[in-house]
Amino acid sequence: MPLTPMTAPAPPNDSPAAAPPRLRLSGITKRYPGVVANSGIDLAVLPGQIHAVLGENGAGKSTLMKVIYGAVRPDAGGMEIDGRPVAVRNPQEARALGISMVFQHFSLFDTLTVAENVWLGLDRRLGLAEVSRRITATAEAYGLPLEPLRPVHTLSVGERQRVEIVRTLLTNPKLLILDEPTSVLTPQAVENLFVTLRKLALEGCSILYISHKLHEIRALCTACTVLRGGRVTGECDPRQESNASLSRLMIGAEPPALAHRAAQAGDIVLEVRQLDLARDTQFGVDLRRVALQVRAGEVVGIAGVSGNGQKELLYALSGEDTRAEAGAITVKGQAAGRMGPARRRRLGLHFVPDERLGRGAVPSLSLARNLLLTRKESVGAGGWLRGGTLQAQARRIIDRYHVKCGGPQAAAKSLSGGNLQKFIMGREIDAGPVLLIVSQPTWGVDVGAAAQIRGELLTLAGAGCAVLVVSEELDELFDLCDRLYVMAKGQLSPSLPRAEATVEKVGLWMSGLWAPATEGARHAA
Repeated sequence: MPLTPMTAPAPPNDSPAAAPPRLRLSGITKRYPGVVANSGIDLAVLPGQIHAVLGENGAGKSTLMKVIYGAVRPDAGGMEIDGRPVAVRNPQEARALGISMVFQHFSLFDTLTVAENVWLGLDRRLGLAEVSRRITATAEAYGLPLEPLRPVHTLSVGERQRVEIVRTLLTNPKLLILDEPTSVLTPQAVENLFVTLRKLALEGCSILYISHKLHEIRALCTACTVLRGGRVTGECDPRQESNASLSRLMIGAEPPALAHRAAQAGDIVLEVRQLDLARDTQFGVDLRRVALQVRAGEVVGIAGVSGNGQKELLYALSGEDTRAEAGAITVKGQAAGRMGPARRRRLGLHFVPDERLGRGAVPSLSLARNLLLTRKESVGAGGWLRGGTLQAQARRIIDRYHVKCGGPQAAAKSLSGGNLQKFIMGREIDAGPVLLIVSQPTWGVDVGAAAQIRGELLTLAGAGCAVLVVSEELDELFDLCDRLYVMAKGQLSPSLPRAEATVEKVGLWMSGLWAPATEGARHAA
């Protein structure tokens, strides 16, 4: 379907009265030093409409949503809610107008419990016990299980996503803004969420939906506005589009197809032998007899529902948790279970965590300085920093991965989520690792960038690197991996060749229902 100029959708012909749009934006403009994030944006969303906002990373989507929610003040333009002009100066005023938002970067306090975080955004006349009860009831009703008394710092990224969504549902919004809400949810949780969103829409709630998962937009949304370079370039009905046509509308081209190659597996680079590791918090997951191998030249995936031990396993593999027996984890044949991250990096292990801000990057530091977290090429004798080398290194990554930013000196927190993900992935791939462990490699990136990152991982494996990918996107694992494991209840399934992997089989294994296997079958390449 051709891209058409953006206009407000017309009400149905049989409507007794032309109700005003739930939301109307007129000429919204927001400038930052060196970049215009939004330029004269007009947008209208009807009551009960699920409206997608589509665009590549850095197109201005998240900035526009923050303007609507009052987290960012526009430099120009106006906004109406139900036909009434409003000036939303902060999120509290937005919530009073019935606007709620799930952010791409979570806005949770790590030291507080789930219930306390949710309570902060609700009517203070409710007691904490009542809030906890409502969380449990809502989480169970929508298939998003949560423990209200659990501290947020003990949650995985997927579980934090659930907190954000449940907190928003409890506000009974008139306009719900969802920025990448399914980025780390399982297919089953996504389907449950869609049921919820369709029900909310039928009840009159308007939904603004941002996602880079084009099949989700086609399945859920009834209208779509396309942004490029901070401007509205048109609209379409996503139900009448294909993934390919939506890609063309968004980035001007279809993403390149992945070039699959027959894996030439070499020597074992990473081996985990019967890893038993007790949880270090009461809300953690015990790892039990975990065993896996990753060989040079292959991509191995780990699937599973968030909160089944992936976080604990990744901490043990990266060196952030050194409680394992020394010989339970080996890298290039060396016992690494008690090694910290720096020593493992010297063996060639590089790691990309799922938490971008805080673990993958220091928010207030520049992109160039963030390279120093894992790269030391620009550090000279005596610890002196070669500034020119560091700047050139950052610039090379920015250019190669098409990171939209203000240059090497841009603070990490100033980037959109997808652009920061591209930079962090580029930082570790560019290091030429012997072993690369990646959690959620394409979280929040657009279809073009996702294709590039996946292609780079395959190229890296083709050059002999051992790659381990932990992802909650089965399609991603099926596209990338030569073999799969499934994690459930702190245990790892037998190795499953990609040719034998199906959604049904992996979904069954996510419940821990795999057939007993011999040790040899577990390690079979």
